[in-house]
Amino acid sequence: MKLSYDLHIHSCLSPCGDNEMTPYNLVNMAKICGCDIIALTDHNTCLNCESAMKVGEDIGLTVVPGMELCTSEEIHCICLFPGLKNALSFSDYVKSTLPPVKNREKIFGNQYIMDEKDNILGSFDLLLTTASGISIEGLDELMKDYGGLWYPAHIDRNSYSIISALGDFPLGLETPAFELTYEADEKLYREKYAETKNRYLLRSSDAHYLEKLMTEKCEIELKENSAKALIEKLSNIPKI
Repeated sequence: MKLSYDLHIHSCLSPCGDNEMTPYNLVNMAKICGCDIIALTDHNTCLNCESAMKVGEDIGLTVVPGMELCTSEEIHCICLFPGLKNALSFSDYVKSTLPPVKNREKIFGNQYIMDEKDNILGSFDLLLTTASGISIEGLDELMKDYGGLWYPAHIDRNSYSIISALGDFPLGLETPAFELTYEADEKLYREKYAETKNRYLLRSSDAHYLEKLMTEKCEIELKENSAKALIEKLSNIPKI
């Protein structure tokens, strides 16, 4: 089945995310925008995924638990998981690698953990936009341990992307996909970087505000509308 997707969305748990990006609001807005499947990918944590998944179950929208990991090289990577247990376990591990820098809400923004009815359950104490202690070099094997997959985010941007940080793609990179912004020229990247020629090139909103959700229609073919089907699809490098 062909499904409309947005696999890079932030909630109010990300300090750069608007306070209106509650699990309830963002999932319902994604539904209004025509999404069939989305991923919640807050910076360095998965703690609002459970609430978003519950909202999705109520309204008939698949929510994939995920994270936008900031590696030790300051490269943003999308991490997706087949289930909540996998995601929360990885989230705990990532937290253990974060530097002991406390969030200062008046400077960086709130980091709200919420339930599916938009009740505030608490706040994340450490600043979530710092670099974790996880290197991109070990990310392939690490993600296998948690049953998920990863791919570099917004590779066409001049900050926090794998190309801006390293100048090129490292040798032996096994990621099955790369993310482009909506503005990027897919043909240009396929021609310029050999590593992209037999990989999925995905586009997502990286929305931090409700009005930024799924500004363009992107579709993917899955055997069913589920997180597991998405992981299975992206785990197999396509023949292009």
